[in-house]
Amino acid sequence: MKRPADHPPIPAPRIGVLLVNLGTPDAPDARSVRRYLGEFLSDRRVIEIPQIVWQPILRGIILTTRPKKSAHAYAQVWSEQGSPLAAITREQAQKLEGAFGDGVIVDYAMRYGNPAIQDRLAALKAQGCERILVAPLYPQYCAATTATANDMAFAGLAKMRWQPALRTLPPYYDDPAYIQALAVSVEESLARLDFTPDAILASFHGMPERTLHLGDPYHCHCRKTGRLLSEALNRELIVTFQSRFGRAKWLEPATDTVLAELPAKGIKRVALVAPGFSADCVETLEELSIRGRETFEQAGGTDFAYLPCLNATERGVAMLRNILQRELAGWTDAT
Repeated sequence: MKRPADHPPIPAPRIGVLLVNLGTPDAPDARSVRRYLGEFLSDRRVIEIPQIVWQPILRGIILTTRPKKSAHAYAQVWSEQGSPLAAITREQAQKLEGAFGDGVIVDYAMRYGNPAIQDRLAALKAQGCERILVAPLYPQYCAATTATANDMAFAGLAKMRWQPALRTLPPYYDDPAYIQALAVSVEESLARLDFTPDAILASFHGMPERTLHLGDPYHCHCRKTGRLLSEALNRELIVTFQSRFGRAKWLEPATDTVLAELPAKGIKRVALVAPGFSADCVETLEELSIRGRETFEQAGGTDFAYLPCLNATERGVAMLRNILQRELAGWTDAT
């Protein structure tokens, strides 16, 4: 049947891949950080306190005191390309463009801030993507990261009359491709150091301990990643958790506490890797590389090295291509 002359244009059917990471303020200033933190800390997946209790604390205390301090942290790592997290995630998407065939478009989004998940889903749909793989780039599953990214994607679909089919990327904390890429990256980074570490720390983002008791698998995923990476490296790793916030008990041991205690135990040379991050960001480049070094050296440490994430390196992009290709099976095979 011939299409009527006045029929609106319909793009050729395509497949979309949307890389998703946590988010970033638009600029390293207090105003932008306040807007970003307001969105981030209002997420019920992130702060599981009743909103009637939490919002007065957030609006009355946190958003009046924390943005200036956080803006200073962002300013330490900001570049001409902007936030390192956004810049690296954008580069990962660019390097994956064309990796899955001409009919697959690769884009990226942030759960908080810009570019927004719902905006990029709508853009992919407008380009003809009738099937979209949403890929939260969190190796270890956590309700406060993976689940909330998926929540926002499905909320975007709820606004569409013509919805694309959606798949989501599972956590890949124990995927052999991920562990192997990490191990080789760590070995190469260690080989470039001018000292031999007495210990290697694997620092993961922290979560309140209650999330473990509520059934979140994050702690177990982190521990398994640490064990598999240790086996692949044939080196002992000290698994720690960073970024504590508030008065609640968090997963332990805490990265800053361990760094402060090691020199007294005779461990004066340390290397630190962050296997839970797919891209370097303020939590790795400022909290670990800058403040972690300060903590360690003030306690008597002599040598400290932060080992970079996989980022948009050739090895990191190859690993992403591998795990994404598997999730696209049956879709790309049919195009």
